[in-house]
Amino acid sequence: MPSRSKQEWRDTTLEKTLKRSPERQERFEISSGTEIDDLYAPDDLEGIDYDEALGYPGEYPFTRGIQPNMYRGRLWTMRQYAGFADAEESNKRYRYLLEQGQTGLSIAFDLPTQIGYDSDHEMARGEIGKVGVAIDTLADMEVLFEDIPLDKVSTSMTINATAPILLAMYIALAKKQGIDPKELNGTIQNDILKEYIARGTYIFPPRPSMRLITDIFKYCGEEVPRWNTISISGYHIREAGSTAAQELAFTLANGITYVQAAIDAGLDVDDFAARLSFFFAAYGNLFEEVAKFRAGRRLWAKIMRERFEAKEPRSWMLRFHTQTCGHTLTAQQPTNNVIRTTIQALAAVLGGTQSLHTNSYDEAYATPSEEAVTVALRTQQLLAYETDVANAVDPLGGSYLVESLTNTLEEEAQNYIQKIDTLGDALAAIEQGFPQREIQESSYRTQMDIESEKKVVVGVNKFVSPYPKITGLLRFDPQIAIKQKEGLAQVKQNRDSATVSAALDKLEKVATGTENTMPAILECVEAYATIGEVCDVLRRVFGEQKEFLAF
Repeated sequence: MPSRSKQEWRDTTLEKTLKRSPERQERFEISSGTEIDDLYAPDDLEGIDYDEALGYPGEYPFTRGIQPNMYRGRLWTMRQYAGFADAEESNKRYRYLLEQGQTGLSIAFDLPTQIGYDSDHEMARGEIGKVGVAIDTLADMEVLFEDIPLDKVSTSMTINATAPILLAMYIALAKKQGIDPKELNGTIQNDILKEYIARGTYIFPPRPSMRLITDIFKYCGEEVPRWNTISISGYHIREAGSTAAQELAFTLANGITYVQAAIDAGLDVDDFAARLSFFFAAYGNLFEEVAKFRAGRRLWAKIMRERFEAKEPRSWMLRFHTQTCGHTLTAQQPTNNVIRTTIQALAAVLGGTQSLHTNSYDEAYATPSEEAVTVALRTQQLLAYETDVANAVDPLGGSYLVESLTNTLEEEAQNYIQKIDTLGDALAAIEQGFPQREIQESSYRTQMDIESEKKVVVGVNKFVSPYPKITGLLRFDPQIAIKQKEGLAQVKQNRDSATVSAALDKLEKVATGTENTMPAILECVEAYATIGEVCDVLRRVFGEQKEFLAF
């Protein structure tokens, strides 16, 4: 321990330095506005019970990691989120990434697929294959995973409102490959609450949407036990403009609501909690982000053990995927984005992520090119194999700064969760516009800081240079939409229409009642019913959600 207190040091040594360096005496803050002190010392951690607050890796409260050996035992899964055009083009990209050393697939779907419209629907015009791959029927899924054995890869699907349909297609495809669904390993996002908060790709009202989610919990618990049935997502909340504390709080509050809904549906918490996963953003505020991940593990462990009385240690673990932040990528000086992504990826690794996606430097212009996505993957591989960041468990644990920030972020997030509890739960808070307003206000403050140059964005408001000429961008082929619609017409012509109609009628009866919808949805997709046809049945039964107004 130092022989003098931090205040004594400040009163003597620091004051002399301040007089010589006035140009760096502005206020420094984390994203929530909490001021960062000039120095962190043992004084800042006085009164902390280290056994209770930290423990050891692999032990409650998992502040230092959910595995005792972390990356010394196994590196994080390297996923590159990909999907564009049609199934054939996306399949080529997936096989290329696997050949380059990617260790898991992460599927992006186009907007019509996300909101339940077929490619031949008027609402799909101009959007087919634009921000992800177009999937209309099981036939598309067959092409998407051609020559990719589903029992050999871990697949993450970023899909929410139509998650039960895409999961059913994946299960049906596994059966066609001769694979027992019990062997499937992967994740569906399936997080509808954050759609109402931040992203907007919802279809049905919240209550029936929650039923579909708990139906997936029940079904997978029995039929696809290795599948992660939800990825509770803070990423989109952060991308919408939240602070790190808000991202943590609103994500965990959504998690609380999902857990309670599953319990209310008759599930035992220890039967499903171990298959919950989370999805966070990684920003360039390195130490704040590391602290955010550590605080999240500790807070979730307490929630599961104390609030929900889960008995199994696996039920207390917060397992998460991380993606570097897309909205921080700039069209100005795009090669700077390689550096931004590297720092953000480093934060995720130092914070103990289980899997990671690194964004590509040209994403401010277009869907990533093959060259750019390769650089993004190499960024992860360089961190894993050419640095020592994966060699020690929780390498920043014990840092006075990191431990203090961990405590601060936990406290700020807990305060938000308590506020949401007073409003009812996360769903009630969303219906009242609370998280939407908080995020909007935070986003506005950040933009004002950029415009006033209080917050520096290199190449945008400082160190500016002319726009570069960027080459090699991926260009969208308009023939893709024509090809996709022609393929859909052929499937409709060749399928057994009577079988399709019977399956859709059965789904309508099930949805009107209280049975689990997943078996009926699986029957529909196995008959080659389209995603739009299945959603139209559910629209008739459940209705459609109109946009929440936050003000």
